[in-house]
Amino acid sequence: MKKISFIFYGIVAILFTSCFSESLEENILTNLDIQTDIRSNIDLDNLGEECISVNLIAGQHDVAGSVTVYNDGENLIIIYTTNDDWTLDLTHLSIGNCDEDWVPLTGSGNPKIGRFEFTEPYSISDHEIVYVISLDGLDDAYCFAAHAEVEGPDGGETAWAEGTEFSGNSWAMFVEGLLSKCTEGVGLPT
Repeated sequence: MKKISFIFYGIVAILFTSCFSESLEENILTNLDIQTDIRSNIDLDNLGEECISVNLIAGQHDVAGSVTVYNDGENLIIIYTTNDDWTLDLTHLSIGNCDEDWVPLTGSGNPKIGRFEFTEPYSISDHEIVYVISLDGLDDAYCFAAHAEVEGPDGGETAWAEGTEFSGNSWAMFVEGLLSKCTEGVGLPT
């Protein structure tokens, strides 16, 4: 009897997981298609005035570069740039309206980096990563968490765009911005 129960629950788990995986894959593919369409219309050489620029902090104490935000009227262009002695590896970005559950968090208030919705940048080099995010669905007050794995003079480090720390026990940070001030080239809330 235990063997039959085990087999039954195993089959149910497999069916549930496969349905969930297909749904997740469809959502990811849809988001990638949308991002590809958006990216084809961006002129990275003529972005205009920056809205937000904050340090990219590695290992809690080192300034490894910067994270800069531009607004072209249809998209936010978020650029991670490292200093000469640092290089970028994997990056993760989560963005949304500040008053909503815009970032996936653990029960203790730390961000779930592996669940950030953006991990496929538009442009990649050792020192620069570019994300193009549609303004659709963003309210005036928006927040983003920009995470990176970087390689520096003393080895690999975790890095975050400098801002407000999450409520958890890690040093992870997020940045708050205002679209209404972004068009004026200021971007940071007052």
